[in-house]
Amino acid sequence: MLVPSPWRADFPAIATLQRQDQTYLDNAATTQKPQALLDAISHYYANGAANVHRAQHLPGAHATQAFEDSRSKVAQWLNVGDSGHIIFTHGATSALNLLAYGLEHLFNPGDEIVISALEHHANLLPWQQLAKRRELKLVVLPLDPLGVIDLEVTARLIGPRTRVLAVSQLSNVLGVWQPLSPLLAMAKAHGALTVVDGAQGIVHGRHDIHALGCDFYVFSSHKLYGPDGVGVLYGSAESLHHVRHWQFGGEMVQQADYQSASFRPAPLGFEAGTPPIAGVIGLGATLDYLSSLDQATVDAHEAALHDYLLRGLQSRNGVRLLGSPQVALASFVVDGVHNADLAHLLTEQGIAVRAGHHCAMPLLKNLQLSGAIRVSLALYNDSDDLERFFEALDQALDMLR
Repeated sequence: MLVPSPWRADFPAIATLQRQDQTYLDNAATTQKPQALLDAISHYYANGAANVHRAQHLPGAHATQAFEDSRSKVAQWLNVGDSGHIIFTHGATSALNLLAYGLEHLFNPGDEIVISALEHHANLLPWQQLAKRRELKLVVLPLDPLGVIDLEVTARLIGPRTRVLAVSQLSNVLGVWQPLSPLLAMAKAHGALTVVDGAQGIVHGRHDIHALGCDFYVFSSHKLYGPDGVGVLYGSAESLHHVRHWQFGGEMVQQADYQSASFRPAPLGFEAGTPPIAGVIGLGATLDYLSSLDQATVDAHEAALHDYLLRGLQSRNGVRLLGSPQVALASFVVDGVHNADLAHLLTEQGIAVRAGHHCAMPLLKNLQLSGAIRVSLALYNDSDDLERFFEALDQALDMLR
């Protein structure tokens, strides 16, 4: 089966990795970057870097315009209309911590935070620690055998004490889309705020966050072919009014004296200090690049490549897939083989995959596993990459068995 990628040449690192005899299949951790991003960041630094929103000089005006243009591009990408709903952070983790601290004042002892059993540590630990600080109950929604949040049980667990529901859109371990619409509806029926971790989901397809109807949505730029050190927090107008400031410094201030201060509303009120200016501008350029692609063609390519990956893994004796992966990644274990040993032998053959608990240790514990191998795909991967992976996998398993 031949699945070529017409976009490989747009990502300079792919050619470099090929020259190093490396095959990159760890895209759920981070992606390679398009030339458009590299050009945008280089242009910003080469033509006069400046801080944003404060300076009156021309370089500052140029930087501010490019920065705010990127905010508008993110809003368009998410179909949320008003760019004032877009807050830039330093990653999805930073955005989720902002919410956990910024919403803390809404909770009373005995109130409940609802998450799911598949959450990445970034969408577990901020809520877990908030629960400890405020004597709250952390409710964990179970999964069905396919790795989907069990809606029947969820209907019994979400109730009048639920204040926040925080769930992932797409599992970074199982590769399973979660049933967000009914989940969000259950939470909203009880007046709870809803948080969606879109760190994995944002990369695959175009998602209409306005239509989805969540109160907050977060993602990291570096998983969406953009620069690292940049995250996005979307909040609806009503929901952002509930969030209190949690970091303090320059940029965010309206008035200040030695004893008190008042702060700007969102978004600038939650962007204390100098933001990651070059990274935000780079994210805007990345979204321009992605917007120029035919999304249906990208989706079809990812689907064909994913099908090729699943069929190849399922055809090998002793390989067991986790869950029912639907898009772009597959995690698996091999009977009698430790995932770290297998990953080491794959690495020696130039195959970059991820091994371990994938920052979802409770999920792996529930599956009674110490870890798993994860292969994750991007639009620049092709069937030749998977052929190299399968050849290396067969050689590694022959050695280990």
